Amino acid sequence: MITKAIQSIYRINLSIKKNEKVLVFTDNILSSEILQKNDLCRRERLRDLALLASEIGKAFTKKIIYHEYPATGSHGAEPPEELWVIAFGQKAVSELKKTGLLKPLILKKIDDNGIKKAEAIISKHKKSSVNAVIALANYSTSHTKFRDFLTRICGCRYASMPLFDFKMLEGAMNVDYKALAKKTNLIAKIVNQSTALEITTPNGTHIAMSKIGRKAKADTGLLTKPGSSGNLPAGEVFFAPVEGTTNGKLVLEWAPTRELKSPVTLFVSHGRVINIEGSEPFKDILSKKLEERIENRNIAELGIGTNERAKRPDNILESEKILGTIHIALGDNSSFGGNVKTPFHQDFVFFKPTVKLFKKDGSYIYLLKDGFLNNKFQIPNLL
Repeated sequence: MITKAIQSIYRINLSIKKNEKVLVFTDNILSSEILQKNDLCRRERLRDLALLASEIGKAFTKKIIYHEYPATGSHGAEPPEELWVIAFGQKAVSELKKTGLLKPLILKKIDDNGIKKAEAIISKHKKSSVNAVIALANYSTSHTKFRDFLTRICGCRYASMPLFDFKMLEGAMNVDYKALAKKTNLIAKIVNQSTALEITTPNGTHIAMSKIGRKAKADTGLLTKPGSSGNLPAGEVFFAPVEGTTNGKLVLEWAPTRELKSPVTLFVSHGRVINIEGSEPFKDILSKKLEERIENRNIAELGIGTNERAKRPDNILESEKILGTIHIALGDNSSFGGNVKTPFHQDFVFFKPTVKLFKKDGSYIYLLKDGFLNNKFQIPNLL
């Protein structure tokens, strides 16, 4: 079953051709990381999975590149220089270094003019880049310029699989991808008819935001077109709310990989977290991260789960895909339509949400009520 599921990544999700160059990478546990036994086991098995994926890939193409690097310690942080060299080629990276652009790129301290210069260099050398990526690093590279340049400029197909667990191969990834794409694209179309959203949940979450000028995108798992990128497991509609427009409060009951012992409440004003309350130890961990950079406080993303096979609440990679949930992220949104750059992007899932979509004329419709999709949309069944 595991071998078959990995083969499907090459054959169905990425549609790898015999002459294509494929990069498979993972990140190694840092000595400074304090991990629970279950998470330590998952992280060790993640490396095994990456090695297995690279071996299985040799049946699909002779150009498999496998790489490991020390973990960055944060979702949304740029990977190290060594991975840039492998993905883009030595000439591109050498020119980025010569022009003084690589370091600020990796630190996410580069201005728009610097980004344009970097884009020109990457474009000039794009023929040297890899054709596809299977990113099995524990810390997500989805919201990075590394991923953005590879997909948007070089046309690379990119499967991002942070926090991955072997069990997902038999659960959330064991779907009919054509049906999942149909469902997800339809929900994205409905969301894109709105200009603002309001979300409430039974636990006290109440948040509102503007979507004006922002496009909701569909993460379908079908990454076969040049420049495609998304998560595996797949199944969400997401967008970057307009900066400065989100207000309300978020009541967290789940950290990314565990249920909280007691809720942690985030108070949001003008698009940023301004205060955190709670007695759970996770409050202090999150507070410390938000104090590092003001950009980390940004309400970066609203996502809506669309995958009926996704069930696990204790791993954000899968829980944010659960049909009938929403998730909200803090930090970076520069890679999918927003304006905030920071080496941090963290999602939090919310259950049984009621989601109101407001149109330009002020009228509204319900997309979700207490976690159930509005029947009028006639969403096709995946099973």
